[in-house]
Amino acid sequence: MTARLKKEDILQGLKLLDRKARAVGAVVDISIYGGAALILAFDLSRSTRDVDVVVKGDVTLIRKLAEEVAEENDWPESWLNDGVKGFVSATEDMQLFSDFDAEKEGGVRLYTPSAEYLFAMKCLAMRPEAESGSHDIKDIEFLAKATGIRDTEAALRIVQSFYPTERIPAKVAFGVQEIMERIASNSRGNERPN
Repeated sequence: MTARLKKEDILQGLKLLDRKARAVGAVVDISIYGGAALILAFDLSRSTRDVDVVVKGDVTLIRKLAEEVAEENDWPESWLNDGVKGFVSATEDMQLFSDFDAEKEGGVRLYTPSAEYLFAMKCLAMRPEAESGSHDIKDIEFLAKATGIRDTEAALRIVQSFYPTERIPAKVAFGVQEIMERIASNSRGNERPN
């Protein structure tokens, strides 16, 4: 079964993970990225197949507890995965996710990236829309509008503020240019003369 997780599913799974971690006295910091971050932090109405995370704490314990959550909800074991580690910046900009009721005496603390950081991550990943159901290009457009990024130079400055220039493939620069030109063109098309 391939589960599509909506906001309420993600929160339910994370709260169950929190309760399980508290029950064994563990404190774990979980940073959420990708589509799940957009769904949670930016209230984007969509679903995702998995929750991309980086765990700081007992990774083995969280994997075990995540498997229990998957089994209890009939979700794939990979609903919580750490494949995003290759895209994490050394200068990441994370914020405590305040809409998650975590307990001080243990459990899970959730963090989500700033809009600019998530924009940079999505630009670096930039998979074609048809590739495995990727929404990267639409997400880049959404985040550009949400952060007020209006041109290619500004967009690339944000990407370079999180990733060294040598780590940014040429296809990313060309892709960002194409996306920003499309956004600018759409903006001009929506402007009405007085």
